[in-house]
Amino acid sequence: MQTAEDDALESDRPRADLHRRRRRWPWITSGVVLVVVVALGAATAAFQLGLPWWMDDGDRNHVYESDAGSLRYQVHIPPQYDGSTRLPVLMAIHGCGMTGYGWNSMKATTQLNDLADSEGFIAVYPTQRMLRSAINCWNSADPREQHRHTGEPALLAGVALQVVEDYGADPDQVHVAGASSGAGAAVILAATYPDVFATATAVAGGEYGLNQVDPEDPDVTPPSYTARQAWSQMGEQARQVPLLIIQGEDDDVVPPLVATRLVEHWVAVSDLVDDGLLNDSLDLVETTTTVPADEGRHGYLHTTFTTAAGASLVESYLVHDMAHAWPGHAGEGLFTDHAGPDASAIVWDFARRHPRGALS
Repeated sequence: MQTAEDDALESDRPRADLHRRRRRWPWITSGVVLVVVVALGAATAAFQLGLPWWMDDGDRNHVYESDAGSLRYQVHIPPQYDGSTRLPVLMAIHGCGMTGYGWNSMKATTQLNDLADSEGFIAVYPTQRMLRSAINCWNSADPREQHRHTGEPALLAGVALQVVEDYGADPDQVHVAGASSGAGAAVILAATYPDVFATATAVAGGEYGLNQVDPEDPDVTPPSYTARQAWSQMGEQARQVPLLIIQGEDDDVVPPLVATRLVEHWVAVSDLVDDGLLNDSLDLVETTTTVPADEGRHGYLHTTFTTAAGASLVESYLVHDMAHAWPGHAGEGLFTDHAGPDASAIVWDFARRHPRGALS
C-alpha cells in the first residue's frame, strides 16, 4: 500500500530528473562547442597549411620567428641539393584568397616545384598569418607594412635570409615573385630590402605606395612621386633591382593602368638610384615585341628597358584577353589562366639572368 510519503517522493521525482537534465545541458553544450571549435581549427589549419599528403618529395615546413612576429613557410628542395652547392632561391608570395602551400596555394598555382627540380633552385612559399586579413591578403596597401625592419617586409625578408642560412643557398641569387597583394609585397621588398633580393616580379601588382593613388584621379599622384618614396626606403642599401611585371589586359581587379604606372615608377626608382636625380641618366633603351595569339594561346606585348651595356632593368608582359590570373599551362587553382604564357618559366628566366651585382 502506497503511503502519503511515497506519493510525495513520486511527485518530487520529475523535478529531480529535470534538475539533473538541466545540470547536464551545460556539459553537453560545452562539448558541442568544443567539437565545433576543434573542427573549425582543423579546417582552418587544412586551408592555411594543407594536409600532410599534399607535401611533395623535398618539401619541408618551417616557422620563422623574430621581434616582428612569426611566419610559416614551406621550402622545396630540388634533387640537386647536396648541402654544399649554393643554389638560388625563389620565394613566391600568394595573393588574396590564396595560401602559400595550403588550399588554393601559390605552390599549386605556379607549379614552381617542377621547375625547381629541373633547373636546380630552392622554392619558398610563405603563407599569411591567420586572422591578419579577412581573405588572407598581404597588407601591402597598409603604410605600416611598407618599411624595413617592421611588419610583413621584415618577416618575409627574414624568411629569405633564414633559408639562405639553413640551406647554404647563394645570397646573391635570392629572388621574390608575388601575385596580386603578394605582388605589392614583392615590390615593397625590392624597395626595403634591395640588399637581400636580387630581383622582384609583380604579377597583377602595383607600385610602392599605391595606396596613395586615387583610382578615380591617378594623375594627381604621378609615379615619380611614389618612386621618390621607394628610393628613400632603400637608404644606404640602394641599388638598381631588376623588376619583372606581368599583367592581364582584361584584369578588372588590378587594371592595366596599375602595371603601366609600375613600369614608370620603377624606371624612375632606378634613375634616382643612379645619381639622385630624375634626369634619365641611365639612358635606357625601350623595346617592345609583339607575340600574336596562336592555337588557344593568348598574345602579349613584351617590353624591355635595357641599359647601355645591354642588361634589362625592367621587363613587362601585357597579356591580351587575360583577367586577374597567374598565366601558365600547368597551374592549379582559382586564379590561373592556362592560355597565357608560362609565367613561372618567365620568372625563373628573368631571375637567373639577374644575380645581385650583375648591373653594377
